Amino acid sequence: MSGSGQENQRQEINVERRRFLTTLTSVVGGVGAACAAVPFIGSWLPSAKAQAMGAPIEVDISKLEVGQQLTVEWRGQPIWIINRTPESVKKLPSLDSLLRDPNSNDTEQQPSYAKNIHRSIKDQYLVLVGLCTHLGCVPTYRPDIGGVEPNWPGGFFCPCHGSKFDLAGRVFKGVPAPVNLLVPPYKFVTDTVLLIGQDEKAA
Repeated sequence: MSGSGQENQRQEINVERRRFLTTLTSVVGGVGAACAAVPFIGSWLPSAKAQAMGAPIEVDISKLEVGQQLTVEWRGQPIWIINRTPESVKKLPSLDSLLRDPNSNDTEQQPSYAKNIHRSIKDQYLVLVGLCTHLGCVPTYRPDIGGVEPNWPGGFFCPCHGSKFDLAGRVFKGVPAPVNLLVPPYKFVTDTVLLIGQDEKAA
């Protein structure tokens, strides 16, 4: 091979080598940038620790129809939101004689703004922690009149040990559960958006 031919071959090899090194540098740089961005982007999201500690959650209830129940999770617990019928709300006072704590005198079971006959901020919407106060089972939502027993007024029934609660989460007499279902702290951000885990006082 002539000297000029060898020179041309060396130049071609050098060009290919430059292309390879340029491509390699770009790829390595891109991977490095992506790795650097992950912690930065992650800092925008609530940390797992914050979520475990109970960071407030927003819940859109605009599509929750009358009579329906919506379940979300907060602090690893089921949170129930029930859009009660006007009839079920009107019936609540008539159940007082059947209940262990009809006036919600156990102040640890609800915030002060839920210490009322319907145990809620707005009569229509009930917000509860969906765990039985006996041993922590998850009761079933049974709004059907007579569905659990002949005189069943509608409410929540715990299949584990038979505890019963009305549609305000108030416990009936003569069942294992000692207290009413817990009302978590919450507030209305708008007419159709709830913030679970924070109330007006904490705002």
